[in-house]
Amino acid sequence: MAEQPQTIVQPAAPVDKPYGARNESNLQSIFGSSPLYTDYNSDEEVKALYQDTVLDSTVEAGLGFANFNTEYTANGAPNLDEVETGGAGKPATPYTPNPSSPGPGSTSAADQPEFAGTIPDSAPEFGSGLGGLVSPSTTSAEIEKQTLGGYISKKSYAGSDGQT
Repeated sequence: MAEQPQTIVQPAAPVDKPYGARNESNLQSIFGSSPLYTDYNSDEEVKALYQDTVLDSTVEAGLGFANFNTEYTANGAPNLDEVETGGAGKPATPYTPNPSSPGPGSTSAADQPEFAGTIPDSAPEFGSGLGGLVSPSTTSAEIEKQTLGGYISKKSYAGSDGQT
């Protein structure tokens, strides 16, 4: 999250400088039909609109989905502990595809045997939070609680780095 607030609707007070200074009356004249000048009166109003229509809403008929609820748990976040593993196109682990070849002459995943090799241990990578092997069903409820302005630098949510 940016540590310095950005201009949304209410610009900062103009700085007395001869070149590159903001001229609010010219901007309103040029962009008079902009929603920034016609629909919103304050930064707080725009932030509340974003919270209500983006973070806490159901998106209707958007980008290939009939609807999408932005509340993570309402979408049925998967529990990766319940993923069936094995052969016949199933993954080797809930986090790893099956690398086994289906055998000579076949390109069908249904012919894949169960992976008999050793899956390497997952090492925490930068940004992996709780180690990268936490099920979305566990993390979704916490991510869902986020609010605009309540983000924590370098974390998905309080405790997501394994610290309390």
